[in-house]
Amino acid sequence: MISFLVGNIEEKREDLLILDVNGIGFSMAISKNTYQALPNLHETVKILTYLAVREDDISLFGFTTQEEKQLFMKMIDISGVGPKLAISILSGMTISELITSIIKEDIRALSSIKGLGKKTAERLCLELKDKLSPLGNITNEPEKFNYNEDALNLAVETLISLGINKNEAYMLAKSNAGENSNAEEIISKALRSYRS
Repeated sequence: MISFLVGNIEEKREDLLILDVNGIGFSMAISKNTYQALPNLHETVKILTYLAVREDDISLFGFTTQEEKQLFMKMIDISGVGPKLAISILSGMTISELITSIIKEDIRALSSIKGLGKKTAERLCLELKDKLSPLGNITNEPEKFNYNEDALNLAVETLISLGINKNEAYMLAKSNAGENSNAEEIISKALRSYRS
């Protein structure tokens, strides 16, 4: 098992990292959270890794934090959640938002993540909600969301209808939702940040 790698960033995209480790290029799948935490190209970084070995495929998955890797490991223990889906789920929200959504059993928010259907989201909540309190200092008391959920959901649906994929639509709406924002305000702010 490869626990971690230290090397220079040869290439990075929102879903892929190529790390040069002493002249050997390791290609690994990463989440948006990991991508956003990476330093610049050709800088040195330590990446925690998980090696998935199947009969027809060997894939490497990378993480910048132990917290994200732990959550990934918990997810792939669930029936129907493989490593690729787990990385996709981790790309859908920040780690704290994801943990909170699972603890709160916010199926609608979870199933807005690309590739995550309602039944799998329900299974995720059922199997993980009691196991997540040690992660990220999240307790079993779900944090209060400081926005109107109906307005947020309406904004997400509108953004999707405008051609934005549902994962990005959720992240855009969530990051632009204020405590008293209505759907129109969220949509307007989200579109401005999307185009900028």
